Amino acid sequence: MIRIAIDGPSGAGKSTVAKAVAERLGIDYIDTGAMYRALGYKMKLKKVEPVEDDRLAELLNSTEIDFSEGNIFLDGEIVNDRIRTPEISMAASACSALASVRKKLVEIQQGMAGRKSVVMDGRDIGTVVLPDAELKYFITASPEERASRRYRELIAKGQDVSYDRILSETCERDHNDSTREVTPLRRADDAVLLDTTDMTAEEVINRICTDACKMI
Repeated sequence: MIRIAIDGPSGAGKSTVAKAVAERLGIDYIDTGAMYRALGYKMKLKKVEPVEDDRLAELLNSTEIDFSEGNIFLDGEIVNDRIRTPEISMAASACSALASVRKKLVEIQQGMAGRKSVVMDGRDIGTVVLPDAELKYFITASPEERASRRYRELIAKGQDVSYDRILSETCERDHNDSTREVTPLRRADDAVLLDTTDMTAEEVINRICTDACKMI
């Protein structure tokens, strides 16, 4: 069994890389960021504020998140596109700073990785969720490059967005993720740093797959 942990800031290409690596290696991809997005989406929908209170506890107890055939299910409903907006990105960042939220989702993630080989990406996979993962990577890129990638992605989906707004939100989320009290974003001591500003996704994928094949 092999566990591959991929961490890094928003828009660094973690999900694209992790999905491709999992497909090539024939193992499961667990998108932990999508789990926080799904929960952030539900909190917005139910008008639950990102604070530790009884309403949040009740919401967590009644929430089910799962993956199947490339889809993410929230309480049995596919929410793929609904959780991929700038607004939900900010909601995900806010709820991920809550200890009760992280505790519940980390338990789910560790359970998945305890049963099978996985590629898992997020903010604290190598430091908290899978500290004993066989391979760890910290993927990053400049804020400007990450905002540009996100802008092109949303424009291609027909959304009316501003590059300047996305850049501002990218920098704000970087600050929030790296300074929060609960498991802030940081590179694990034994994680390989991959700056993708001037790298193609294919180059990153090949690097990780080559490393993994040496261990399988």
